[in-house]
Amino acid sequence: MRALFAALLGLTLAGHAHAQTLRIGIASDPDVLDPTLSRSVAARQVFMAMCDKLIEVDEQGALVPQLATAWEWQEGGRALLLTLRPGVTFHDGVALDAAAAVAGLNRHISAQGSTRRGELGPVTAVEEAGPMQIRIRLSEPFAPLLAALSDRAGMLVSPRQADVLGADFQKEPACAGPYRLTRRVPQDRIELERFPGYWNAGALHFDRVVYRPIPDTTVRAANLRSGTLDVIERVNPSDVGTLRQDRRVRLLEGPSLASVYIAINVAHGAGAQNPLGQDPRVRQALELAIDRNALNQVAFEGLYRPGNQSTPPGHPHHIAALPVPARDLARARALLREAGQERVRVKFSVPNTTEYIQAAEVIQAMAAEAGIALEIQVIEVATLLRAWTAGDFEALIIAWSGRTDVDGNLWGFNACGQSLNGGRYCSEQADAALREGRTSVDPAARLAAYGRAMQVLLRDRPYIYLWHPQSFFGTTAAVSGLRLIPDGLIRVQGLRGG
Repeated sequence: MRALFAALLGLTLAGHAHAQTLRIGIASDPDVLDPTLSRSVAARQVFMAMCDKLIEVDEQGALVPQLATAWEWQEGGRALLLTLRPGVTFHDGVALDAAAAVAGLNRHISAQGSTRRGELGPVTAVEEAGPMQIRIRLSEPFAPLLAALSDRAGMLVSPRQADVLGADFQKEPACAGPYRLTRRVPQDRIELERFPGYWNAGALHFDRVVYRPIPDTTVRAANLRSGTLDVIERVNPSDVGTLRQDRRVRLLEGPSLASVYIAINVAHGAGAQNPLGQDPRVRQALELAIDRNALNQVAFEGLYRPGNQSTPPGHPHHIAALPVPARDLARARALLREAGQERVRVKFSVPNTTEYIQAAEVIQAMAAEAGIALEIQVIEVATLLRAWTAGDFEALIIAWSGRTDVDGNLWGFNACGQSLNGGRYCSEQADAALREGRTSVDPAARLAAYGRAMQVLLRDRPYIYLWHPQSFFGTTAAVSGLRLIPDGLIRVQGLRGG
């Protein structure tokens, strides 16, 4: 009887643990929970629990299998053959096979408003190569394709949902991930439940996952310390010391691919019709007014890395020969005079999160000393992204979470006519260098091409890169198994509660 009671008690406790809800605090509310259309890093966080990808990224930044178990380049780099994982089911019950994978990738290529199309580069066709194999054909070699397939461009939706987009897709999304969406309350919560047909069910230890968008970093940290949240992303440097001293929580630090920058509208409608948008000398003056080292110390406790490129120092495609420029107020003022300006006013759009607001206020004070008045406008993140796309901005500050291949940081934002190029910057010289970088498979040739591209981009300044954050995550002491991936996204697989 004692043995039976112990066994029953064990089952009860196991059932209780299995029914736990994982509560994750994220920095902002996602834009649209559709992998084809989404632009926000908040949506990428949620997708990690909703939508598996063809290829995954490990702790070292290497590409490893997920929905695809193997891949190989063919035809001199003009075709990529992928073998699909057997036994995978979409949330609506449809099995993953070659036909479903073709439909999912074609959705990224042809859907109206797709922000994945540029990431897939010179893809000309996606075809079935067998019941569980697909072949992606390209007009020319495209080295960044594998990295693209390790992010939203590699997320597949059910063929039943391939023609459903945006808000309609969000009503009943059908990916092939561990959890499926059950409810979304804008600006408050996103609720997901465990998908019983998930192919890697043994890696899941929670029945439900709830994402809570909390822009204030200190409020997120307070919720973690009180036990209201189990995991939080993007711990602010000002909260690092407090969390390190609290035995109720764990602080984890890892590398990041992210960069934060000022985007400038140079050619998109009325927002570009001002001295900052029209004259590169004014943009140079703004950059020279900013002391990146002081910004890092004042706003981030010195825990971040100043930068002037889309990749952090140490990245294979960081151009060491193009160092961060020092602050030079005299030169900044002289450049304004050369541009015929004594004082310039700029509407400066800023996301409604603690980190951005703190940094924007420091930048505002620095720019004012050079004669540039930044009028800070605090805007909710998803709204700001829509304004960026529409060209309804003069300058804005935002982060890009970074990609394992630098093409994912540069092409969509800088190449003429690309979907992420909200300021409509366009340079034939930059385009040629970026295209050479993405179509070459030789590492030395690629680095040289990106070096030429960065020389043009740093001269024209459609973006002024400022810093590279470290990834700080917090968990309660009871949570274990959080893997630190360089893309800064939280994987639910392997996470366990107390």
